[in-house]
Amino acid sequence: MTRHPFELSTTRILLCSLAVCWPAAAFAQSGATDSEWPVYGADSGMTKYSPLDQINAGNVDDLEIVWRRPGLDPSYLEINPNQRTSANHVATPIMRNGVGYVPNGVGLVEAFNPGTGETIWTQEVPSDGDGLPGAVTRGLAWWSDGDEARILAQRNVWLYALDAETGAPVADFGENGRVNLQRMPADFERYRWGGVPVVVRDTVIVGQGMSDTFSGREAPPSEVQAFDVRTGALRWTWSAIPQEGDVGVETWQDRSWSYTGHAPLWSLMSADEELGMVYLPLSSSTNDMYGGHRIGDNLFTQSIVALDAESGEMVWYFQMVRHGLWDYDIPAAPVLMDIVVEGQEIPAIAQITKQAFTFVFDRRTGEPVWDIEDRPVPQSNVPGEVTAATQPFPTLPPAFDRQGATVENLIDFTPELRAEALEIFSNYVTGPMFTPPSVAEPDGTRGTIQLPGSQGGADVQGAAFDPETGYFYIPSITSPFVADLFPGDPDSTDLAYTKGTRRWVAGPQGLPLFKPPYGRITAFDMNTGEQVWMVPNGDGPRDHPAIAHLNLGQLGWPGRPSPLLTRTLLFIGEGQTNLRRDGRMPPDMPVEIATNSGGPFFRAYDKMTGEIEWVIEMEAGVTGAPITYLHEGRQFIVAAIGDRLYAPELVAFALPE
Repeated sequence: MTRHPFELSTTRILLCSLAVCWPAAAFAQSGATDSEWPVYGADSGMTKYSPLDQINAGNVDDLEIVWRRPGLDPSYLEINPNQRTSANHVATPIMRNGVGYVPNGVGLVEAFNPGTGETIWTQEVPSDGDGLPGAVTRGLAWWSDGDEARILAQRNVWLYALDAETGAPVADFGENGRVNLQRMPADFERYRWGGVPVVVRDTVIVGQGMSDTFSGREAPPSEVQAFDVRTGALRWTWSAIPQEGDVGVETWQDRSWSYTGHAPLWSLMSADEELGMVYLPLSSSTNDMYGGHRIGDNLFTQSIVALDAESGEMVWYFQMVRHGLWDYDIPAAPVLMDIVVEGQEIPAIAQITKQAFTFVFDRRTGEPVWDIEDRPVPQSNVPGEVTAATQPFPTLPPAFDRQGATVENLIDFTPELRAEALEIFSNYVTGPMFTPPSVAEPDGTRGTIQLPGSQGGADVQGAAFDPETGYFYIPSITSPFVADLFPGDPDSTDLAYTKGTRRWVAGPQGLPLFKPPYGRITAFDMNTGEQVWMVPNGDGPRDHPAIAHLNLGQLGWPGRPSPLLTRTLLFIGEGQTNLRRDGRMPPDMPVEIATNSGGPFFRAYDKMTGEIEWVIEMEAGVTGAPITYLHEGRQFIVAAIGDRLYAPELVAFALPE
């Protein structure tokens, strides 16, 4: 195993200082418990697993829709009949103590009967500065102590604590039930986030989203914030960009840490309640495609970092992209898993990446389970840029999606399509993964084609782990991205180069440029690190006029869907509906298969083989992460759907009574 020397030495120092706190073992990630769905990802380890099996391969064909719930309770429309909600309704419910809770289409919380979908209570519209307009959020957190239970929800610049029984604000939390998350200057960027609060013991933790690129090299650093779950008092903050005297500051040359910002935790976290640790997947720093002003590896950007949840002290870390230039943010919650490798029981954590890698560590120490090799990567010829000489490559598990903008990966359904693909290809800088962004020339190449693109590979949809079999299920997409740079205009920026078009690149006749599957599901045995099966997810553009005569099998849609595991089945949709494919857009409109192009089908797969056991066509694509629970003896599966032509809603499935 090869690691950056600085990384190894500092990690060991941190581990030694906290070693006395480790339990002998931490085998606690077993999925949803007590027939509920208690947190966003089933458990704090984000396994997305439930051991329920009332619905199984033998009867899944009998599933029927038993209730629907609109993305916004009708009572809010009485306040504003014209209130609009997002087409991409990413909300995922939780179910605790016989009640369902979900963020609605404007980010307020609603409680519902999990057996009927009927409303129990709705959060009152805040009257001061955070009214009805808002945006859907991904999910909620729960905290309880004895008879007291709270719902924790982030909306706009606020973290709310609500009484789980009534929905009323908890008066002694912050100021009248909420705390303000706006810490950076509001005139620079207003606080926002696309994640879900995480509760570890009596601490609630939130991240922050920020723009990918800024107009200059200077920006405030993002912060992770932690609060006392009882009082709302701020306990600690943590930033991925070290300051003078901190571990990691040496990886920022010329004191570039002092003016560089961004590097947010925009995605989802996971936690180990027994260890008292929270695990952060971090993103890139200013400016994310040109780094001539921040020479060095730039810790702790694009790293997984383990913090002590009570104190905010760093326990261990691993940087997965050095001196990031590719928008390869660490995009998904790391997944906790207890595995047995060569006879050794390991409390592990697996981090999937946009590069289509799975990095696996002992979650107590950060030591890799399988070797991670430093391998040479292509170097930049952009003036002022200094790329990292090597990048980390895990030896196991193998990559789960296509890597590298290479001739071998180009579409080749027919000789004609292959020839057109080569012509398109010739207009760009291409090469293996980690080929750096390039300057778009007026009479030359138009930038660098990245594969995987800036949305993966894997992304925020995450993965699922089966604690009974040790199998790990990763949905991913094959979608290229043009990483092009323009010379900076000194009248508007102090950057030598700024982002260009940052566009998706289509292939011949609107088909994808590279080979399928364009959306896939890959299963790994995490006790061995080996792939078990891989299947396309969805039909993809198999009916395109240029290839329809070939009678191809499924090609997959790059819709970024989220998985749900039960004892026997894997449930997964196709992501947000691709309106062009559905025939609900003009038929002469070209088919372009870019990221987030999904479809309306929801399926159940045999989780051991990848064979399809059940499929239903919905009115729109599945946008939120599906969940399952048992209510009054009946198992339900619930998922959010919606698109620009179909109003978002929760849809519940169950077997006939």
